[in-house]
Amino acid sequence: MRIELAAEAAEFGREVVRALGAAGGDELVRRAEQDPRDRQRVIEPVLTGLGAWELAPRRDPVELEAAAALCRGAGYWATPYPVAERLARPAGPDHDGLIVVAGAEPAGPVAGLDLRWATVTPAGARGTARSVPGGPVRDAAFVAPLEIRPLDGDGSADLALALTLPCWTLLGMLDRALELARAHVSIREQFGRPLAQFQGVQFQLTDAEVERRGVDLLARYALWSIQTGRPEAVDDALALRLAALEAADIVFRTAHQLHGAVGFCDETTLSWLSRYSLPLRRLPFGAVTTEQLLTGRIGRRGLAGLFSDPAGV
Repeated sequence: MRIELAAEAAEFGREVVRALGAAGGDELVRRAEQDPRDRQRVIEPVLTGLGAWELAPRRDPVELEAAAALCRGAGYWATPYPVAERLARPAGPDHDGLIVVAGAEPAGPVAGLDLRWATVTPAGARGTARSVPGGPVRDAAFVAPLEIRPLDGDGSADLALALTLPCWTLLGMLDRALELARAHVSIREQFGRPLAQFQGVQFQLTDAEVERRGVDLLARYALWSIQTGRPEAVDDALALRLAALEAADIVFRTAHQLHGAVGFCDETTLSWLSRYSLPLRRLPFGAVTTEQLLTGRIGRRGLAGLFSDPAGV
């Protein structure tokens, strides 16, 4: 088993962070809210220049890792563009992206994009979707209701990839949230010394980092599961999503607590990062439904992983 990213995939992820930073970095999401056309006008050319849409994550293991690193780099800047959904697109030229949908009111972060979307449900039902105009961008974070047209066939083979890549985007957001929190407590002082020197603050940051690192390991394990074609790949993707959602609650709560009230103001990068993490955390379903889907799939046998019981006891 190898769960470390290939060197070229890791370097590609670093290049993504540099390129998006040079294109505007934290300003990308602010500009997109002011003029939603910037989503395609500014962000898409940067990704195209990086060769993002030339990646074939379904066919090549290293390109799958590069796609994951790309999602993580996009998440680092809270890039307001459905990178993971586009990279998870089905094989063939008919669709530009793939969205996992669930519930009576399906939705996705696709508002204002002139792209062709495929959909798949947790049960494997396939469909195509078009976005329906929703509320103001600021309230919706570019999430739009979807009008679904069912298609024949079973899309279960698409589920693992479509669930895993958005978790890599969320992981990039957790990377940045902790980075911002550490920087904030290093420069803010109380009682004549930096907040970072207080033991309670150190404990909070340590707990959050443990959660983030756990998601990092599970994200790489889920990639390996997809790469090797394991029948449990969807189980591993759901386990990753559940861990990522739980970690996001802890990491963002810690970051907001350490920032104080200023962390909820638009002048603070954390506020934007936190707000644009919500679609990833709520769609296609939250932690409770993720847990229900996972337990429904694995039943009493549990997850088949490094520590599974070979005797089935």
